[in-house]
Amino acid sequence: MFTGIITNLGKVIDKSTKQLVIRSDRKLIKQLSEGISIAISGVCLTVVGVSKDKFRVDYMGETAKKTNVKYLKKGDLVNLELPIRINSFLSGHLVQGHVDDMAKLVEVTKQDHSHILKFSIDQALSPLIVKRGSVALNGISLTVMEVMSGYFTVGIIPHTFQKTMLKTVKKGDYVNIEVDILAKYLEKLIKA
Repeated sequence: MFTGIITNLGKVIDKSTKQLVIRSDRKLIKQLSEGISIAISGVCLTVVGVSKDKFRVDYMGETAKKTNVKYLKKGDLVNLELPIRINSFLSGHLVQGHVDDMAKLVEVTKQDHSHILKFSIDQALSPLIVKRGSVALNGISLTVMEVMSGYFTVGIIPHTFQKTMLKTVKKGDYVNIEVDILAKYLEKLIKA
């Protein structure tokens, strides 16, 4: 379980069809050990190896199919977050790291010092996203500004823009989306 508050950035230094190697801050690396979970741009993965300034994670074909891991390449920045602890301060919202789908960036608008990002999504996700509700994009806990059929917008303050990999996204890029866990459970209860 995560909060969606990004604590570190990492850089993809190697990628195969089943493994990623990420370089990051040594302070973060010291907290890692084999078997620990880590969210990489919102995808919960298991650390399988650690060295002084990098770590490795394995991923399955289903992960590559459902997330933007398939688009990652050497040199790309990724958001990193360690799992919450029982005594953690919950500053974002509860994020599982279980990506629901990908959202495509269709528009970026600068507003004062902030950015408004508009994403297209699969129509099936639209009912699970609500205005002023929470959504995780590449693992970042964000508040939804507007929801339209097949689209939604979020506002990115300068701090979030500079401290996450969002500073590198451009129109046409795909990000991982995890809708609020409460919305998913509520949908299931209503359908039952």
